[in-house]
Amino acid sequence: MRRSLLTLLLLTPLTLAPAACASDSDSGSDDAAAPAAESAAVRTIATGLEVPWGIAFLPGGDALVAERTTGRIKRIPAGGGSARTVMTVPGVDTGAGEGGLLGLAVSPGYARDRLVYAYFTSARDNRIVRFRLGGRPRAIVTGLARAFNHNGGRIAFGPDGKLYAGVGDAADPDLAQQRDSRNGKILRMNADGSAPSDNPIPGSLVWSLGHRNVQGLAWDRAGRLWATEFGQDRFDEVNLIRPGRNYGWPVVEGRGSTDGGRYVNPLVTWPTSEASPSGAAIAGSTLFVAALRGERLWRVPLRGASTGSPRATLDGRYGRLRTVVRAPDGALWVATSNTDGRGDPRDGDDRIIRIAP
Repeated sequence: MRRSLLTLLLLTPLTLAPAACASDSDSGSDDAAAPAAESAAVRTIATGLEVPWGIAFLPGGDALVAERTTGRIKRIPAGGGSARTVMTVPGVDTGAGEGGLLGLAVSPGYARDRLVYAYFTSARDNRIVRFRLGGRPRAIVTGLARAFNHNGGRIAFGPDGKLYAGVGDAADPDLAQQRDSRNGKILRMNADGSAPSDNPIPGSLVWSLGHRNVQGLAWDRAGRLWATEFGQDRFDEVNLIRPGRNYGWPVVEGRGSTDGGRYVNPLVTWPTSEASPSGAAIAGSTLFVAALRGERLWRVPLRGASTGSPRATLDGRYGRLRTVVRAPDGALWVATSNTDGRGDPRDGDDRIIRIAP
């Protein structure tokens, strides 16, 4: 059977970037060359965005895109085209280092309630709000510690209808091991921000702990949650998330001692020079991971609760990659992050790339 163009793209041999020790705040490549000619399977569908971060799809297939440094939400047609501002979220601190307007999620009942959720940095904290487009936001979670970096920010509804949030350690690693802190955690909540009765810690939003800076959340067909996490100087991670488990930060970075089962080791690690993993999406039995410093899209085979060897595509082709999401039609949408002060902007940046299903 003849392979599709996308299959050929994803099976391209792996090319690694030069190794170096650096954190997720390090800048990307100095190569500002324009992307290679695009194919029918991979094409730019929106340009001229300012540091796009969260992407969430409306029921009709149009996408909402959060601009981190402007606080604006743009709407992009399902087939691509001009991005139109539909709302500027009030209260966003657009000068908050790596903070600002971050993750977006659309209510599973959007056709009925019209609600959109956003995670953003305010002048005092990181918070999660919900609103109707153009309406007044209502805070459902407040008081998450903010910092220049490690703000986390990814939110997504799981197959159980609950809202999940990756919250960074706010540059205070000790918070990740404090069970009464919501920083350095993955949170799970009801749509109104309250704690579900079946969370592992009664009355708490904490779903898992011991995280440094989770920015990717994705579920496989069996309902298992996979998360990407920035390491510090050595290893970035992909973790299979189990409720109530401890993923080790700051005691362990990458794989290490589990202290007799107290900590959970990641299933995938990369040197920080090859990843700085942000967004995550699952299509079929493959986890896709958008890499900032690594400037590539990682493809990780999923084999039940285990993983195969990662391979890279789009290596260096579009610069820093922030977000990857699966569209309603099965395509992948990938957002670049070259205008964030750490990349080398190219004509049209920042952009959204579509990879055909």
